[in-house]
Amino acid sequence: MPGGCNAASAVIAESLIVGAVRVQDDWEHDATRRAKAALIDTKVPNAARVWNYLSGGRDNFEVDRRAARTMAPASVMGAAALAALACKQRMVRYLVAEAGVRQFLDLGAGLTTSGSTHEIAQSLVPECRIVYVDNDPVVLSHARALLKSAPGGATSYLDCDVEDVGSIVSGARETLDFGQPVAVMLLTTLAFVEVGAGAVVSALAEAVPPGSHVVISHLASDVDPALSAAVRQWNSMSAQRLTLRSSTEIAALVAGLDPVPPGLVPVSSWRVDPGMPRQAEVPMHCVVARKS
Repeated sequence: MPGGCNAASAVIAESLIVGAVRVQDDWEHDATRRAKAALIDTKVPNAARVWNYLSGGRDNFEVDRRAARTMAPASVMGAAALAALACKQRMVRYLVAEAGVRQFLDLGAGLTTSGSTHEIAQSLVPECRIVYVDNDPVVLSHARALLKSAPGGATSYLDCDVEDVGSIVSGARETLDFGQPVAVMLLTTLAFVEVGAGAVVSALAEAVPPGSHVVISHLASDVDPALSAAVRQWNSMSAQRLTLRSSTEIAALVAGLDPVPPGLVPVSSWRVDPGMPRQAEVPMHCVVARKS
C-alpha cells in the first residue's frame, strides 16, 4: 500500500460536516476520484470486492466471485465474513449503548453492506460521528455510500494508508474530537499489515484519550487449517497479501489496554444474545479493549 493520505482530498465528507473538504456536487468530476478510478482493474480479484461478495454484497465482479469460490475451501472464508459482519454490528451497538462512545474511526472500511458502522451507531444515537479510512481505489469509488449521515451526526472518508497513523489522526480531527473517547475499529484490517501491526495499534491507542476503545477482528492462524490453505491460495493470486495471526499474537496487539468481557474470543462468540442459536465457530478472533 502506498503511504500517506491523498493531499488533494484527504477528507471527503457530506456538506453538513463543518471544516471538512467537501466533495464536488458533481461527483463524477472530482479529480481524485477519477484518478483513483483509473487504478481499478476488473480483470484481477480485489480483496474489498471479494469480501463484499463473501458478506452477501453486490459490489463485485465475476473475477472476484470466481476467486472466492476457488479458495479452498471457500465455505471457510464465507462463514468468517458473515460472522465478522454480525459481530461488528454487535460491537458497535455495545460501544454506543453500553460504553457511551459517540465517535468512531473505522480503518479499512471496505465496501458497504447492510449494517455499516455509521448506520448502526446513528440508528441508536443520531449525533454519532464516524470517519472511515481506506486507500483502496475500489473503496474510494464507492465512498459516497459511506457519507449519508443522520441529521446532527457526521461521516467522512479518508483516502489514507492504515500504517500512516499521523496522517490519519490529522485528517480525522476535521470530524472527530480527540478530547473525547473514540472507538478505533480495525476489523479484518490488520491481516493486510504483514509487519508492524503492533506499532499501528500502539500509535492509534496513543492518539486517543482515556475511555476510548480499540476493536480488532483478525483472521486466525490457530483455529482451522483450511483457512491457512485458503489464504495461501489467495496470496498466490493477489498482491493484497493476507497474514494470519494466532490468539496470542492478537492479544499482544492490545497489551496495556483493558479487554472488555468476554475478552479475546471467536467473532461468532462475542456477546451473542443468549436467546440466539449457538453459532458455529469460525477462524477469526476478536477483542474490544478499553484505554484507561
